[in-house]
Amino acid sequence: MTKILITAAGSYGDVAPYTGLGARLRDAGHEVALATHDTYAPLVQAAGLEFRRLPADPRTRRPGQARPAAPGSKRALMRQAAAFVKELGGGIADAAHEDTGLLLLSATTAPLGHHLAEALDIPSLDLPLVPGAPTGDFAPVVSGGRSLGRWGNRAAGRLSLRIIDRLYADATRDLRSRLGLPPATPRTVRRRTEAAGRPVLHGFSEVLVPRPADWRTGLDVVGNWWPWHAPDAQLPDIVEDFLAAGPPPVFLGFGSMAGGDGERLSTLAAAALHRAEVRGILQSGWAGLTTRHTPEHADLLTIGDVPHALLFPRMSAVVHHCGAGTTAAGLRAGVPTVPVPVTADQPFWAARLASLGAATAPVPFADLSADNAVARLADAVTQAVTSPARRDHATEAARRLAAEDGAGEVIKAIARLGV
Repeated sequence: MTKILITAAGSYGDVAPYTGLGARLRDAGHEVALATHDTYAPLVQAAGLEFRRLPADPRTRRPGQARPAAPGSKRALMRQAAAFVKELGGGIADAAHEDTGLLLLSATTAPLGHHLAEALDIPSLDLPLVPGAPTGDFAPVVSGGRSLGRWGNRAAGRLSLRIIDRLYADATRDLRSRLGLPPATPRTVRRRTEAAGRPVLHGFSEVLVPRPADWRTGLDVVGNWWPWHAPDAQLPDIVEDFLAAGPPPVFLGFGSMAGGDGERLSTLAAAALHRAEVRGILQSGWAGLTTRHTPEHADLLTIGDVPHALLFPRMSAVVHHCGAGTTAAGLRAGVPTVPVPVTADQPFWAARLASLGAATAPVPFADLSADNAVARLADAVTQAVTSPARRDHATEAARRLAAEDGAGEVIKAIARLGV
């Protein structure tokens, strides 16, 4: 048995997949703790894992943005992100115990966790949910999803790593000092890690992102880790009653995006679904979607947190922001998607779904402020629910996803470490 500490920081989609992975590791005989924000303590504990606190909870520390930041605010966002990372660094050091035998690190926590592993003299595994290493196959996932050509993609990928190094510079200096380690820059530690050829297991599917051939040995794509939910979990009665009252509805939600913009988005969603002549389920999320602002005749239901694994297979289509986890959940359910990407890696996943044939063309979130937003969203929903080809592509993708076992591959990798 190994005492494993998983560290994950960010929004629900950045954390929830590690609850399912942690539960599988626990079932395999390991003792597992998951360090994350207080917001997710109930989720961690419900999965049977030990909860350890990380500071800088984005739900309480940083309100969600209604819209992507304007280009002129990038410097301010970098300062804000650096402050978030610096606060996180102290929490990472506190989360590890002397008997910790292995660190499993998310993309956000890995640049900090590597120093902790060095100080404790224990192995670590990077387990990112998105591709991060430079490749000629595609540009960095946060660059908007548009290819710059093979040379340009690789150059942009290297630049992206240098930006991340800058982001973690202050946190690295403080953390290494606290841990009693000699000074070293994030770039030095990153290059040292790369030169050692340490394995990195990516928690997404090759159905969406085939492993780039120009990646070094050890960078592997293993398949998704799914958020934990109780084996006997069921949808709430109010949801079951709504599903039984008519044809399969369309799901619409923005996850941790669009905070504070709920009234406008609720009204827009209701109008678009009504125009498309479909029933709808709105997931409130950070935006606060609600039927309070919608016409009484609208055939809509508002819900809170419900496992996508239970809900999505009952939908005729799903409309969402295309976070990595929600993208995979929709594909796993075999239902078509209407992508409404907001920011960060979401345009990348939206483009991947569309290229797979399982989604309509993306409707960028910023376009929902346009005068034709209702008509455009309604048209996309109609395409999603009426196209047999899109459903066939989604069904085939779901079949392939069902054959993967991402958590099982992590268990094998840990066995190879011999810890």
